[in-house]
Amino acid sequence: MTEQQPIAVLGGGSFGTAIANLLAENNQRVMLWMRDQQQAEAIRLTGENPRYLKGIKIHPGVEPVTDLQATLSACQLVFVALPSSALRQVLQPLAEQLSGKLLISTTKGIEAKSFKLMSQILEEVAPQARVGVLSGPNLAREVAEHALTASVIASEDEELCLRVQEVLHGRTFRVYASGDRFGVELGGALKNVYAIIAGMAAALGMGENTRSMLITRALAEMTRFAVQLGANPMTFLGLAGVGDLIVTCSSAKSRNYQVGYALGEGLSLDDAVERLGEVAEGVNTIKVLKAKAEEIDVYMPLVAGLHAIVFEGRTLDQVIEALMRAEPKTDVDFIPTTGF
Repeated sequence: MTEQQPIAVLGGGSFGTAIANLLAENNQRVMLWMRDQQQAEAIRLTGENPRYLKGIKIHPGVEPVTDLQATLSACQLVFVALPSSALRQVLQPLAEQLSGKLLISTTKGIEAKSFKLMSQILEEVAPQARVGVLSGPNLAREVAEHALTASVIASEDEELCLRVQEVLHGRTFRVYASGDRFGVELGGALKNVYAIIAGMAAALGMGENTRSMLITRALAEMTRFAVQLGANPMTFLGLAGVGDLIVTCSSAKSRNYQVGYALGEGLSLDDAVERLGEVAEGVNTIKVLKAKAEEIDVYMPLVAGLHAIVFEGRTLDQVIEALMRAEPKTDVDFIPTTGF
């Protein structure tokens, strides 16, 4: 009988750890790679990842490792859970080893200079690899605590989608497939920005009507932007669009929401990020998204407003007031009109 091939998870943050646990609970051998030798040692000694998922027991089937080359040599299926700012830098030196691998990006971010999504960077680094995206309303701690959760694996490669469904689908984690990789991944990156606004609104005690308005207009805004770039508008009615937007804009467990909440309490951006202690991808996305929206001429008042708050000294009250004064648009941009 041949020994089961392990699955690699690259990145020892909260989501990487939660995915590694899920895979191990589904009887997969998992190599959880991280740069930090001390963190790997702490996981081996304590059976927990104290920095990112304190109190969650790491499954015995998860092996914490720090040798990236050896990890990639041993694994065909690789989940990439690295911060967007580090992804290219970490994987570029091992481009040849990634050839033919199944690479699944779980990082919801956009590269600043190129406006490339993570799966596009993976394709650039490893053109011979097969690439997919895992996205959806997947707060890491809830996944780790076995809250009922659904996610989307997106790729035009049906065999890849089936493989990911096979290894991740379990008692508390359901995996749906999508062919719109670009739309699914863009939804995951864009919603982070709006979660910061939602966190600010909560800190300032704004009403449920206001928060509902912000979330709904955020959905309209991100869909309008994504469709301009070639995504399918229907993708945004699914888990990776409205599903992810709702959870990240309404949960105190969302890192981007926490940053927004701290800003709403009067902290500076640097202090808000320091309080969080890990990467909130939305912070990196604000400037990139505003510049891209201006470049392709898409109306994104919430993104422009958040940029004004974070980088230009405006308040959320001023931004909402400007939003309320703006000329009313249609409620939903993408309603089929033929036959009506």
